[in-house]
Amino acid sequence: MKGDVIRRVRSRKHDVRLRLPFDDIMEFAIALLTINPEELEALGWTFADRKRFLDHFLASGRAAQGVKPEELGKMPIEIVVPKDDLTRLQQFAVRELPKAASNAGMIDRVLSALDEAARQPKRARPSDR
Repeated sequence: MKGDVIRRVRSRKHDVRLRLPFDDIMEFAIALLTINPEELEALGWTFADRKRFLDHFLASGRAAQGVKPEELGKMPIEIVVPKDDLTRLQQFAVRELPKAASNAGMIDRVLSALDEAARQPKRARPSDR
């Protein structure tokens, strides 16, 4: 348990922020749910990987709480993703998202947000300052 906490604190320096409309986040999460075991294997993922990726996106629900339903869909939500997962999510978005997404605009927004997050500078640790 203690080791888990320490690992999470250390890994936060490698987190990136991903900003997307709430509707796009939910559509991406649904696309993650729809890939079958063969597609997971082709991506080099396990079911645990997919669950971890889904957890990143579903965490956006906390930011959406209390927002009026009519305003929620287009509301930009920021989620934090470990940089290690970002590359794998980019690969998924390029390879699988076009098969599952309902509109091309969503795919463009997701790819742009993922690319922007990948360009974020590495955050300095307090001891590096």
